[in-house]
Amino acid sequence: MSAAINSPVEPTTPVGKAADYLDQRTKIGVLTKQLVRKVFPDHWSFMLGEIALFSFVVLIFSGFFLTMFFEPSMELTEYHGEHPAQLHGQLMSVAFASTVEMSWDVRGGLLMRQMHHWSALVFVASMVVHMMRVFFTGAFRKPRELNWLVGTALLILGLAAGFTGYSLPDDVLSGNGLRITDGVVKSIPVVGSYMSYFIFGGEFPGEHIIPRLFTLHILVVPALILALIGVHLFLMVLNKHTQYPGGGRTDKNVVGVPAVPVFATKMVGNFFIVFGVLALMGGTMAINNVWNYGPYDPSLVSAGAQPDWYMLFLEGSLRLMPGQGTEWVIFGYTLSLNVLIPAVVIPGLLFTFLFVYPFLEAKVTGDHREHHVLDRPRNRPVRTGLGVAFLTAFIILAVAGSNDLIATHFVMSLNLITWVLRVLFFVGPVFAFWVTKRICLGLQRKDRELVLHGHETGRIVRFANGEYIEVHRPVDEQERWIRVSYDAHRPLEIAPATDARGVRRKGYRSDRRWQRISRFFYEDRVEPVTPAELAAAHAHGEHDEIEAQRGTPELVSGSASGEREH
Repeated sequence: MSAAINSPVEPTTPVGKAADYLDQRTKIGVLTKQLVRKVFPDHWSFMLGEIALFSFVVLIFSGFFLTMFFEPSMELTEYHGEHPAQLHGQLMSVAFASTVEMSWDVRGGLLMRQMHHWSALVFVASMVVHMMRVFFTGAFRKPRELNWLVGTALLILGLAAGFTGYSLPDDVLSGNGLRITDGVVKSIPVVGSYMSYFIFGGEFPGEHIIPRLFTLHILVVPALILALIGVHLFLMVLNKHTQYPGGGRTDKNVVGVPAVPVFATKMVGNFFIVFGVLALMGGTMAINNVWNYGPYDPSLVSAGAQPDWYMLFLEGSLRLMPGQGTEWVIFGYTLSLNVLIPAVVIPGLLFTFLFVYPFLEAKVTGDHREHHVLDRPRNRPVRTGLGVAFLTAFIILAVAGSNDLIATHFVMSLNLITWVLRVLFFVGPVFAFWVTKRICLGLQRKDRELVLHGHETGRIVRFANGEYIEVHRPVDEQERWIRVSYDAHRPLEIAPATDARGVRRKGYRSDRRWQRISRFFYEDRVEPVTPAELAAAHAHGEHDEIEAQRGTPELVSGSASGEREH
């Protein structure tokens, strides 16, 4: 009897038997049990990363379909397809011909092409918005610095995947993009010409670039993205998920919903929403109709040619850079600063900012604790200002990438637009930083007023002695927690320049530099309300007196001038 009780229960269903078989050989049940019990915070902004993941899944599926019909060859052929009529009899590469045939002759080919292209645009866009959420809320702080680096690398790989993908059809638009790439590579001092010869297999355009891009696009870049997505998800599970501030939420707990069934159900629903939207876009919104551009001819340059949105900043940077006086010949070598600075230096600075910022903020803050509760952007004015300044510079460059379209559509001077954008590129980010910082500081002061005095109700009351006051509604505990639970970091304090014996301290200059940077971050700050301040603000008891006298003849309610806030 006791043996029967202690013996394990054998599964009876096919699924149960299969799961038991797998568990006995891999011990996967322990891991599954932990993941099922994992708690995830519930907030809509956490779905942004999922949109990027699900867009990539659609990219993989649609790309697999397209790979079966695309021929990555630059061999010339004569097109004899029935559609479109304007291409009949034209000489073109096999890559371009297979793209046209795939779109017109393969059932569902155009739908898959357009779904693939829209998925790529949404993939990069969702990554950018997701990283904005992470940056502005401080989700990159310890212990998530490595995950921020992985995310930044994923963004770069996303740009690489998009570039290698839209270059494959070998049409006029993609060919012009490759020609710009050739110029950018050749602008690199000393090794540029050799790198260009290696990439293109000879002089541009060569005969090997499309097969090489195809290999990168379907094999190398997706493999790297999949590997980094795995690392990203592993680190997210390992370090716990961040959560927004609120009552009961600390750096030592996670308040949310279980992974199964709540969070898993939401993920599945989100996937089908993303898939459905991308399918709708692919079926109703035409994009990259290469037959309108025609096959690539190195002697042709089309007007109004813009890359996909995520590469517009690079295009705009090239268009804003002056050409006169920026090309130097040194010892027989041409230094093309008019290409090197906008296409290599500026993007390098932008991505360097993204890579180093978590470590920079940790250094100037002097805070080495683990953080699992997110910041409100208003409570980090300088960080929020820097993020807005970064986005402002990116948007200005993206607008500059379409300066010719702006000039033609609005009948404006192209030179005037270019000069305005040149000035804005230097002035706009600084102004955006200053305005954003002042707004954040103003919102922090507003939070202090709300915590100390409550919300304005618009109700004016008069006491028997003729005094008028405005009744304020006190904030509840949940709202108070959100508005006061943050650290107002102070600038770094450093040791004196000399020790007790008057000997100059080693490393003082470095410490002094970091202190100056720390002052830039935290010299202007608004301290959160302390318990003593809150008690003092509520000690006057006028609200209690009002409530006690409510409904008495001596108290008159209405509107009046001369009101007083308290």
